[in-house]
Amino acid sequence: MSADLSALLNASKALTSHLSRPDLPSVNLSLDQIEAQSRRLVLRQPGTSADTSRANYLLAQAHVDAPALASSIAHLNTQTTFSPLQALQDTDVAGYLRHAHEQNLISTIEEGRRETQEEFYRVLEDRGRRDWEARKKRVFEQLGARVGGENRAVTDLKKSTHGKNLLSASVGPSPNLQMQSKMMAYDRVVSELNTARLRGTSFPIVHSLIQASLSANPDPRSVQITHNFHVLAKITGEPPSLPPIAHAGAHILNAPLIERKFARAYLGDPESREAVELRRQIAKGAREALEEQYWDVIERTLQARPTEARLGGDPSVSNKIRAYVLVRHYRNGEWEDRIELVAGQPLWAKLFYLVRTGHAQEALEEAMRYQQAIEHRESSFLSHLRAWVESPDRRLPKPHRDQLHAAYNAHMLHSSTADPFKLALYKLMGKIDPTRRSVAQVTVTTEDWLWFQLSMVDEDELGGLRGLAEVLLNYGERHFDGAPGQKGTKRGVWAGVLLMCGQFERAVAALWDHHETEVEAVHLAIALAYHGLLRVPSRAETSDVTPLTLSPVSPPALSLSTLIWRYVRQFVRMDAREALQYVYCVCLGADQPGGVGKEQVENAWELVRRIIVLSNTGAAWEELVGGFRPDGTRFSGAIEQSASLLKLEDTREYNEQILIRAAKSSAEADRIPEAIKLYNLAGDYATVIGVLAHALGNTIAQPSVDEKARAIERTAADILRHYERTNRAVGKERDAVIRLLRVREAMDAKDAGRVETALELMESTDLIPMDGDVAKITKRAEEFRELPDALQRNLQTFLTLTMDVLAAVHQKTKASSLPDVTRQMTLASLRKKSRSLIIFAGNLKYRMSPDVYSYLARLDVEIAL
Repeated sequence: MSADLSALLNASKALTSHLSRPDLPSVNLSLDQIEAQSRRLVLRQPGTSADTSRANYLLAQAHVDAPALASSIAHLNTQTTFSPLQALQDTDVAGYLRHAHEQNLISTIEEGRRETQEEFYRVLEDRGRRDWEARKKRVFEQLGARVGGENRAVTDLKKSTHGKNLLSASVGPSPNLQMQSKMMAYDRVVSELNTARLRGTSFPIVHSLIQASLSANPDPRSVQITHNFHVLAKITGEPPSLPPIAHAGAHILNAPLIERKFARAYLGDPESREAVELRRQIAKGAREALEEQYWDVIERTLQARPTEARLGGDPSVSNKIRAYVLVRHYRNGEWEDRIELVAGQPLWAKLFYLVRTGHAQEALEEAMRYQQAIEHRESSFLSHLRAWVESPDRRLPKPHRDQLHAAYNAHMLHSSTADPFKLALYKLMGKIDPTRRSVAQVTVTTEDWLWFQLSMVDEDELGGLRGLAEVLLNYGERHFDGAPGQKGTKRGVWAGVLLMCGQFERAVAALWDHHETEVEAVHLAIALAYHGLLRVPSRAETSDVTPLTLSPVSPPALSLSTLIWRYVRQFVRMDAREALQYVYCVCLGADQPGGVGKEQVENAWELVRRIIVLSNTGAAWEELVGGFRPDGTRFSGAIEQSASLLKLEDTREYNEQILIRAAKSSAEADRIPEAIKLYNLAGDYATVIGVLAHALGNTIAQPSVDEKARAIERTAADILRHYERTNRAVGKERDAVIRLLRVREAMDAKDAGRVETALELMESTDLIPMDGDVAKITKRAEEFRELPDALQRNLQTFLTLTMDVLAAVHQKTKASSLPDVTRQMTLASLRKKSRSLIIFAGNLKYRMSPDVYSYLARLDVEIAL
C-alpha cells in the first residue's frame, strides 16, 4: 500500500516537473501550515489593523458588536443548513418523510421562482423586440424609405409638396415583382366583393380568397395560409358559391345573408345566448376544418404507400381507415405496443381515426359490426358511442357521463397497457379531465392536439373556447411558429391557432407581424369584417405603433383603417382605383356600436381624400373624382359612383366630405390645379375664383414661369370661359382673374417683342389710368385699395411692367420711319401716359420700394426727352 502511495506521489511531482525552477526552493508544508502563514502575512500588511479598529469603532457607535459577529461567522457550520432543526432518530420515519417533504417544497418553490424569472425576462425581451420592430416598421412606412435609399415616390412627393406635411401624406416603398403578382391575385377578389355590395348581393369572399391563395402561393410552405382561409370558411359556414341572380330583387330570396351576419353576436354581450352559440359554431367549424385536413393527409398517404396500405378495390371510408391504420401502426409483422386487437382488428384505432376525420356515423356503424366482441370487453361502450354520435352538440347526458367516468377511472386511468386510442375515445365522449390536454401516441402533431382541444371544449365548463384561448396565448407564437426569423418555418400556424379559438384580431396581427404574410393579413381582416367577426377600436384607443389594440378591460380590437392604409399606400400612386377598393371595406364596420362605427366611416372618408391628393393627375385622376366634358356637362367619377359603399347619402354630403375637404388638402399640398378642379366639381364657384385669383397672383410675381404656373393659367382660362357662358361667380374676384390673365398675356407679348400688343393689354386691364386726368387718377388711386388682394400685392409688378412697355414703345417709335407728325403725336401720347403712371404711383397709399420709384422716375425722364 505504501509503495503504491509513493509511486502516486512521484507521478504527481512529475506532472509539474517542467514548471520547476532550480533557483527557487521547494515548499513542503501542510495545508494547516499554509493557512497559518497566510494569516501572518495578512497581519503584517500596513494599515490593516488600523482600518479594522476604525471600522469596529464606527460599528460600535451604532450598537453593533463587530467582534462577536465575526466570531459567530467564523464558527458557522453550513453543513447543517438543510438539516432538521432537531436531530432525527434513525427510526423516526414520519419525521424523515416530513423533512423530505419540506425540502421538496422549498426546492419546488425555488425552481418555480427561477423559471418564472427566466420566463419574465424572455417575455420582456420578446415584447421589447416586437415593439422595436413595430416602431421601426412604422417609421420606414411613414418615410417611405428602403434600406438602400429613398423611394422614388417620396422624392416626387417632396418636390410636389415642398417638404410640407410629408409624414401625413407619404407613400411607402414599391413592392417587388413577386409581391405585386400576389397582390394582384387578391385585389381582384376585393373588387368583386365591392361590385356585389353595390348590387346588394352576397359574395363568397372566403372561398374566393382560397382560390387566390392557391394561385398566388406556389411555395409548399404557404399551404398553411390556404388552410387558414379554409378554417374561416368552415367557421362562418360560407357557401362555396351563390345562386345566380335573375332580376334586381331576386337576391333577397336566392342568396343567403353573409355581410355582417355575425356582427350582433360577436360585438355584443359576450355572455348572451347568441355569443355562446357563436363560440360553439367557431369551435365546431375549426374542428371540422381539421378533420377535412386530416382526411386529405390520409388520402395522400395511401396514394404514396399503396403496397403497405393494401387498399384493394373497396373505396369506402372504413376500408381507407383500415389501410391507413395498417400503414401507421403495423411494423415488421406486428402491431405497435399497446394497440389492442378486438376480433383480430385494431378496432379502437380504427374508431378513433374515423372520428378524427369527421366520420362519426361511420365509426358507429363500424363498432356495430363488432358489437359482440366490444360488449365482451366494454359492456356499455356502444350505448355511450351511439348517444354521443346522435347528440347535436356532441355532449352526453349526465348518466352516460357518470358511467364513462367510472369505467375510465376503474381500469384505464392508471393502466400502463391500455390502448391509447380507446383512452382517447373515452376522454372525448365523456370530456374527461379536459385539463390534461394530450394523449400519448394520439395527439402527435399540432393539428391533432388542436383538434383534441376543440373536441373537448364545453362552453359550460372551464371557460369554454375563451378558456382554451387563454391556454394557447400562454403558449405563445414561439411554441407553434418557431423562433422569429427561423429558416424554413411554416408561417401562419400561430395565426391559424388563433383563428380556431376565436381570437380573430390577434390572428390578423400575427400575420401582419411578418413581411411575407402581410398581404394575407389584410385580406383575412377584410373577410372577417365582411362576416362581422372583426372588432375595431375607437379613435382614442387606436395605437400609432401597431394596428392591434389590447386592453385589460375590453376584448382585443384591430384598426382596419390603419391596416388598409399601410397596405394601399404602397401602390396608391400607381393604381389609385384599386386603393379605393380597399378603402371601401373600412366602412364594413359602420354598424359597430358606441360611436365607433361612425368613426370608421369618417376614417374611410379621410383615406379617400388622401388618395385623391396623392394620386397622379391626368385622365386617371379625373376618373376618380369626375370632371367636365368639352360641352360643359359634368360626369361623375369612380368615388361618386361608389358613394353608397362610403355611406354617403347624397350629393351634398359627397361634395362636403370628399371634394371640398380634398380640395383644401390639395391646396395645402401646393396642388393648386387639382384643388381648383375639386372646388369646381363641388359647385363652390366662388371659392374656385378666389383660389384662382390667389394662385395667379402668386405666378405673376414669379421671376420665371414654370410648368405649374402655366397649368394654373390654362385651368383658369378654361374655367373662365365656362363661367362666362353660364354667368357664374360674377364679381370682383372674377374680374381680378380676367385682369391677371391679361397681365400674363402682356408679359408674354413683351417677352416676344410685341410691345404695342403688350401696351394694349395693360390698358385693357384698366388697372392704371393713363388719360392724364389728374382728378380721375387721384380717385382711381383711392379706389385701388378696394380691389382684391391678388391685384393689390402685385402693384409693383403692374407699374414696372407698364413703364417698361411704354419705354420700349417710345424707343421703337423714335427709331421708326413714320411721318414726323404721326411720330410726334405718338411720342406725346406716350409721355402723357408715362406722366399719368407717375402721378398714379405718387397718389397710392402703399409703401413701395424706393428702388421702384427711382426706376419709374428714370424711365419717365427718358420718355420725356
